[in-house]
Amino acid sequence: MTTFILVAGTHTGGWIWQEVAARLRESGARACPVTLTGMGDDGPAAGPGTDLETHIDDLLRLIDELDAPEVVLVGHCYGIYPVLGAADRRPERIARIVHLDAGMPQHGDQALTLVPDETVRERLSQGTGADGDDWLIPPPQLEAWQRWGSVAGIPSSALTRLTENAVPQPVGTLTQPLRLTGAVSALPSTGVLCTGNGSSIAMVEGLVALGDPRLRALTEPRVTFFELDTGHWPMLSRADDVAGTLLRAAAGEGHRVTAAVSEQPAHLRPFLLDVPERRRERIGRVDLYFPGDLSAGLPADLPDGLAEAEGPWPAVVFVHGGPVHPDVRPTPRDWPGFVGYARLVAGLGAVGVTLDHRLHDLADYGRAAEDIAEAVDLVRADPRVDADRVALWFFSAGGLLSADWLAAPPPWLRCVAATYPVLAPMPNWGRVDSRFRPAAALRSAERLPVVLTRVELERAEIAATVEEFLATAKECDADVEVIDVPRGRHGFETTDHSEQARRAVERAARSVWGHLRG
Repeated sequence: MTTFILVAGTHTGGWIWQEVAARLRESGARACPVTLTGMGDDGPAAGPGTDLETHIDDLLRLIDELDAPEVVLVGHCYGIYPVLGAADRRPERIARIVHLDAGMPQHGDQALTLVPDETVRERLSQGTGADGDDWLIPPPQLEAWQRWGSVAGIPSSALTRLTENAVPQPVGTLTQPLRLTGAVSALPSTGVLCTGNGSSIAMVEGLVALGDPRLRALTEPRVTFFELDTGHWPMLSRADDVAGTLLRAAAGEGHRVTAAVSEQPAHLRPFLLDVPERRRERIGRVDLYFPGDLSAGLPADLPDGLAEAEGPWPAVVFVHGGPVHPDVRPTPRDWPGFVGYARLVAGLGAVGVTLDHRLHDLADYGRAAEDIAEAVDLVRADPRVDADRVALWFFSAGGLLSADWLAAPPPWLRCVAATYPVLAPMPNWGRVDSRFRPAAALRSAERLPVVLTRVELERAEIAATVEEFLATAKECDADVEVIDVPRGRHGFETTDHSEQARRAVERAARSVWGHLRG
């Protein structure tokens, strides 16, 4: 008989698993919902010294007391931290670890990254707030739970119960680093991704394909995945499905992510248009592709003879998405898609600019924004560039970086373009500064033209951010042109060489060029 130990996230205890535990028991399994120290009346009382190690010890005592040959540890949100800590010290007792809408914390990581309140997170990261009476973080009020994760699917009565039963979280549980020996890394594991909270198998596969070395372990046979179409608290919104998924996970079922070394990664395949090479100059992290001699030919259906013979030329700066691990090679500015776009606009008569910015982690958006601003200053200072005619073109998760430019567009910024963009932080992206929300920034963009390319087969969690952006555009009468790519997918320029896809890229390039010339 499989025994499930169920560990809840911040501000909650064993009560939150009540319905899931009942379903598991009905199926013949043993279910042990846990209330960690300080997390409810049915658990040990907390004190100022309560920390992550306290919660790990809670689980170790339970594991040692159980007479169970197969223990499956289930960690939701913060709960994955004590789960991993306990499994690392009792690996011989653990059959599988289940990450229920939880991350993959590593040795030395702190759970404070889960705190959505930037002020509280900053205070905790500086090591303050654990003295005197300030060692507890109050739970969210009813209307604030959505800041901790998507509440999609939770009945109003369950959300009220969540609020009424929530308890303060001891600061030390979030600030004490997780300590692992590495033993836990060999255990079977399953990720249960909640799509309503911004996670999906497609997103995981996309990140793995980028070559991030931190994610290689996800391709091992011992790792499986499931999806649930709901928000961050599936035990309240989809108890039956959670129980069924846990039983299947314990049996070793689930989707497996593969990394076929013989197949070229999607982002390194050829660009969908056959664009002529252009003269390139590399300056630090920035590459400039110049119009040069236009007699080499242009892609079909694009206007020619539009560029000044010797400049100064307008410029288009292409901003990649991410996060992209710093060890990934080649770096984004050398990916065929961005090289193709830069050559394409150079063929029209603009300087195409690609760059490597430092969006290596979700917490890096501020640093990436600085890199982009520096690159734009460098480009505009080049005497071969018309400093009064510049466009910025954002891709994928780089779409969030458009917010600064929409919020306060300078007079020389003639256009902002975005292709299959993420236009609002995902509900589970708590570390992203609230300023990076293009939908909110759009209200300040006045009549700055926006060229938005959207793909029909976009991931649902990303498509929702685009719809939010377009709804705002309609409310404030923003100048947004939408270019649709029928049957198009995220990253279509190197995976779909259909005529419809080519026309969409050409139309977007023509539109951006038109705004630069106007």
